[in-house]
Amino acid sequence: MAGAGYGKSGSNTQDVEEDIDGFAVAVVRDESGWKVTALKPSALSDLEDAERQLRELRSAGAVFGLLDVDDEFFVIVRPAPSGARLLLSDATAAVDYDVAADVLDALNLDVPDIDPDELDTVEPWEEGDLAVLADLGLPDAVMSVIVGDTDLYADEQLGMIAARLGFADELGKVLDSLGH
Repeated sequence: MAGAGYGKSGSNTQDVEEDIDGFAVAVVRDESGWKVTALKPSALSDLEDAERQLRELRSAGAVFGLLDVDDEFFVIVRPAPSGARLLLSDATAAVDYDVAADVLDALNLDVPDIDPDELDTVEPWEEGDLAVLADLGLPDAVMSVIVGDTDLYADEQLGMIAARLGFADELGKVLDSLGH
């Protein structure tokens, strides 16, 4: 499914990235504080594209991406010299979404063997690095609580992450400009 060029995969009938709602933003922390900028929408359907867009920022400070895909799940992408550090909030999303399958592939994990018709009955679980933002002030235990709160939509979970790290206002301004 990775590299298929579609936003969703499996038995899903929506086949173009424009059908994916949500947002993709780059977050940069440097000596002057937090900066949040929108990424191109293609980041929502293609992990390599998201990584490329983040690497092109070339900041001296910490850089990471927040991808809210259809308000169903989120991905945190943090480029590093040895490869991106990744967190996928819901591994079951890989059944229907290429970007989630790409994350699992990058983590050397298989897409869960779940019938797409039964996804609503399966409890979601995260995969990846819960400590992806620990050095910036969000310990893995707190990230685990945020990711584990399945009553929240992905944008609400990302809002909690932004609030904990101190860039909620900056994120809100960018989301307002995107109409989200």
